[in-house]
Amino acid sequence: MPTAFRIGSFRFHFYSDEGNEPAHIHVRDTDGECKFWLSPISLARNAGIRPYDLRHIEQIVYKHQQTLLDAFYDFHGR
Repeated sequence: MPTAFRIGSFRFHFYSDEGNEPAHIHVRDTDGECKFWLSPISLARNAGIRPYDLRHIEQIVYKHQQTLLDAFYDFHGR
């Protein structure tokens, strides 16, 4: 489970067995985990993350979209 980066309590990471899916990022904090598609950016799934935190995570994903895409493709070999 490689970590792209951490911001505050949020851990932005990938799962190694999901390279066949479109580019995405998982974000975990103490409340749960969510998943965002990276192109175009949209929420794919949420399990326990509060709405306020989801909005904050989405802003971070927009700000770091290219970094996250690069990390996804570097890790999954595309």
